[in-house]
Amino acid sequence: MILHASTDEASQSNAKYAKKMPDPFQPDTLVLIAFIGLLAGTLGGLLGVGGSVITIPGLAILFGTGENQHLYQAAAMTANLAVAIPAAMRHRKAGALTPDVLRWMLPVAIVAIVVGVFASNLSIFKNEVGGLWLGRILAIFLVYVVIVNIRKLIHLNAGKPRNHMDNAKITPLRTGAAGGVMGLAAGLLGIGGGALAVPLQQMLTKIPLRNAIANSSFVMMFSAGIGALLKLGTLNQHYPNTLDADPAWQTALMLALVLAPTAILGAGLGAKLTHSLPVQYVRFAFVLLMIAAAFKMAAVPI
Repeated sequence: MILHASTDEASQSNAKYAKKMPDPFQPDTLVLIAFIGLLAGTLGGLLGVGGSVITIPGLAILFGTGENQHLYQAAAMTANLAVAIPAAMRHRKAGALTPDVLRWMLPVAIVAIVVGVFASNLSIFKNEVGGLWLGRILAIFLVYVVIVNIRKLIHLNAGKPRNHMDNAKITPLRTGAAGGVMGLAAGLLGIGGGALAVPLQQMLTKIPLRNAIANSSFVMMFSAGIGALLKLGTLNQHYPNTLDADPAWQTALMLALVLAPTAILGAGLGAKLTHSLPVQYVRFAFVLLMIAAAFKMAAVPI
């Protein structure tokens, strides 16, 4: 059940909202937001992680953590479409999609992201304190992303990765589990979910990395759209409108529109590099970036 603020509480929330809501069209931030989109798109397309693990901490660095967390999540989920669509098309063209995995992973992920979005709107995650907790949950997730990528870096340096489907174990339960975890995390934290879905597919179904990345991008193309619509539609629960402030969904949409063009360019480049560039060359830099992002989202000075 979502609790509604009293009139005084709503007035205080409105005043903070009007004062601190980000303006993506300020000259000194426009280029930085576009750069965040480019970085998120490139790494998202390359590693199948959606880009929100870059976008949300990047926006937090620009505008601050806490009360704007839901806004960042809505913007990131919307911008994820810009990452997922060109990346998925390139993966499809490269023949990397796995229809037997997608048959169950996709519908389960869509249902799960709806559940995740509504969970993110629970009263425990409202106001500045609730936003901080969402940020800290994301920080824990980023630590997981760091650990997974370090393990992959060690594995790839130790020997040649498996590039065939001979030992694949594709069942409805295994693929549905990957989709469910992906969708739930995506809806709750505003991420694409690929950072969970890619290693889960490899662990549960034993498919190669490039196929797991391709499947993740394809699922994200649908789940991110549904999740973004729900998050935008419920965003004003966290930011009551005032006469001198734009609706929260409008600000989130403007942020996404600034992020999207460079994210599209980056996603296409990243997806292309997935099939030509050894992934371990970018993992080390990615790990360093995720460590800094985790500290930021945990509200620890960096």
